[in-house]
Formats: sequence, structure tokens, C-alpha cells
Amino acid sequence: MLQNTKTDKLLDIFNIVLLTFIALAMLFPFYYMFVVSFASYEDYVVSEFLLWPKKWVLDAYEFILSSKEFMRSIGVTVYVTIVGTIVSLLVTAMMAYALSRKITGQKVYMFMVLFTFVFSAGMIPSYMIVQETGLMDSLWALIIPGAVSSFNLIVMRQFFVNVPYDLTEASIIDGANDLQIFGRIILPLSKPALAAFGLFYAVGLWNSYFNALLYLNDPAKWTLQVILRQMIILNQGNLVDPGTQAGFVNPPPAETIGMAAVLVATVPILIVYPFLQKHFAKGVMLGSVKG
Repeated sequence: MLQNTKTDKLLDIFNIVLLTFIALAMLFPFYYMFVVSFASYEDYVVSEFLLWPKKWVLDAYEFILSSKEFMRSIGVTVYVTIVGTIVSLLVTAMMAYALSRKITGQKVYMFMVLFTFVFSAGMIPSYMIVQETGLMDSLWALIIPGAVSSFNLIVMRQFFVNVPYDLTEASIIDGANDLQIFGRIILPLSKPALAAFGLFYAVGLWNSYFNALLYLNDPAKWTLQVILRQMIILNQGNLVDPGTQAGFVNPPPAETIGMAAVLVATVPILIVYPFLQKHFAKGVMLGSVKG
């Protein structure tokens, strides 16, 4: 057995210190957002760079959570994320299963998938398609155009290809059709893959703002990310209704409102990750070589 030399120990210490520094540098923006979001009006105005407020208050959170516009955007985003994830998983899984079996024109379909994986039509053709199909100013414009990811489709197809054919052969002998095999055998075996790709789709839909900015003209249909853009990039912390502002003697600064809004928008995704972690680990094991 090889023993660690003095150089190896020094290298391990250096790696630990370096990785710790990188981790702290990545966590600091979250810490700063957290601190600023709870800072009082006086603390934020006086301090040029706030690291620890003297007084912790909930004014920024009360301000945004009492806003009808902000709460409506959360509802719209939740709706788009849930419905979009279900649609994307269903379409991706069905197409991946079909391409994992021998069908007429399989090579042509696979070429089309790989072609779209390498090349993209771009913003203008996509906008014209959405416009011509009547999806403009509709929430379905955020779901249907990006319902299938070529990368996810290819990986899921490979996952279905590795499912033993013996599991489906018995069902075929018993008279089960492809839809019954897909729903009763393939999908239950694919829970880890569905959980992993479902999280990918959900995160993409939750964080997407450009499509909403491009296709939605009605502010009542804006998603949470569009509201955040208006509040942070355009520094419009007063997007809330006048009735909300009237309830505050000194409304919180736009910066503290923006920080609170970002944290509120980030927390749901952070909560989902731990519950799906076991499915990621199981998915890795399913893709490994079995003896």
C-alpha cells in the first residue's frame, strides 16, 4: 500500500483550502441577498456595503407578498412549471420509447432529432411559428415550443433501449399493446429517469423569462422571472399596486425588495432538489454495468 508523502499531504491541504475558498465565494452572493433582504430602511441607506444589519425586519417580504402583481406572477409560474413539466415528460417519454423500438423510418426520425440537437432555427423563425400558430399572448407559448429537449430525448431513448426485452416480451404474448406496455411496464421502471429529466424541465421552465418577455404582451400573464427582471435589472421596485405602497410609511428600498424577491423565487427550487436526490443516485446505478 502506498503511503502518503509530505508532498501529498501539502497538496491535500492546498486543495481543501482552495475548494473551501471557492465554495465561500459562491455562497457569499446568497448570503448578501439574504442579509440585504432582512435589512431595515435605515441600515441599508446608511451602510455602503451591508454585511450584518443592526435590525432585522420583514418589510421587504411583507411588501412583495402583499403585492397582487407579484403573487399573481408566482401563480402563473407555478402553473407553467407544473403543466409544462408534465407535458414535456409525457411527450419526451413517448417519443423516446417509440424510437427505442424498431419502427418504420426510425433512422430518419433520429436524424431529425440529432439535427435539431446540433442546429437551432433561431429567435426569428421561432417567433414567426408562435405567431402563425396563434400562441401569442398565451401561456402555452411558454410550454409547447420547448416541450422536447433533444438531449433529454436521446438520453431517455438510450435508457429505454437498455430495458431488457424479456420484460415486455411476456406482455406481448399475453396480448398487451404498445400503450399498455408503455404505461404499465416502461414508465414504472423509469421513475429515476423521469424524476431526473422532470427536474431539468421544471428548473428550465421556472427560470425561463426570455420567452415570456417575447411572447406575452399582457402584464397579467407575466411570469415571476419577468417581474424580477423589471424589479432588479430595470430597478423598478415600485411595480406593486399603489395600495401596497400606501401601507408603508417608509417603503423599503428597491434593492431590498429585489433581493427578497430573488430569494422567494429561489426557495421553491432549492426545496425540490433534496427530495429528488435519491432518484439521481438510483439513476446513476441503473446506467452502470451490471455483472
